[in-house]
Amino acid sequence: MRIASSQYQSTMLRGLGENQTWLSKINEQMATGNRILVPSDDPVGNVQISRLTREQALVTQYRSNIASVQIRMSSNESYLSSMTRDITDVSDLLVWAADGSNVPSDLNAMVTSLTSLRDSLVNTANQRDAEGRYVFSGTAVDQAPIAVVAGSYVYQGNEKNQSTVVGNGVTQTTNVNLKGMEDMLDKLTAAITALSDPAVQPNSPALRAIVGDAMASTSAGLSLVSGKIAQLGGAQNILQTLDDNHANVSLSNAIAIGDLSKLDYAVAATELAGYSLAVEASYKAYSKVSGMSLFSLI
Repeated sequence: MRIASSQYQSTMLRGLGENQTWLSKINEQMATGNRILVPSDDPVGNVQISRLTREQALVTQYRSNIASVQIRMSSNESYLSSMTRDITDVSDLLVWAADGSNVPSDLNAMVTSLTSLRDSLVNTANQRDAEGRYVFSGTAVDQAPIAVVAGSYVYQGNEKNQSTVVGNGVTQTTNVNLKGMEDMLDKLTAAITALSDPAVQPNSPALRAIVGDAMASTSAGLSLVSGKIAQLGGAQNILQTLDDNHANVSLSNAIAIGDLSKLDYAVAATELAGYSLAVEASYKAYSKVSGMSLFSLI
């Protein structure tokens, strides 16, 4: 059977083109280290990689959210711990003020310390974050939580929660409110006013009632703040456990993505050598046959 020169050339060129395409592809795979360059290389593997990549992105976002929440909680816990120290000092002074053996000058001397501690509590309660938002106002972050209205302390924030997504279907409350602190501050102010009177009577029923009310409200305030600290501590422990779980999932996803996408260099090198040999042989055969003619056989 006679094969036309044009048909032979077309067949050889097509074969050379295919082999060159494979050579280029394998070289690119070896250069990038990726087995899958286009979805058609492995449709099933490409779908699996896409799913794992999306999950990895979500896990990364969850971990970023957790880190931000932990920083915020740690900061809030520091502020609240400072408040517990101030409240404890207030309580100690009020216990001393309730001692009937004091003289008026002793009670008057306590006013400066009590006033300083009260002002410190107010300043801490009205603490702002780096963006200028009040941290203890619930969701009313533009409103100072504690203010003086008509001579009395009032809480101007709200008790609503701000939540951050930290897992699949898992949210964490990130804010704290100090609703209830205003009563303690009012009772403490009443005690300061009573103790500042130069003619104060240490054993008068009226003074003992005022100091007693201040002591009771201080105890309630300490319980309030301590409870907030306990909640923050428990939440941070849960977040740390959740973050550890996310880290394990992230590592597992990264390994799976690598296994699905990475190139087996030993196999690739063998294929490269095979296609290189095929191309070389095709060129030699094409050159040899192209130089042949029926006239040379006559």
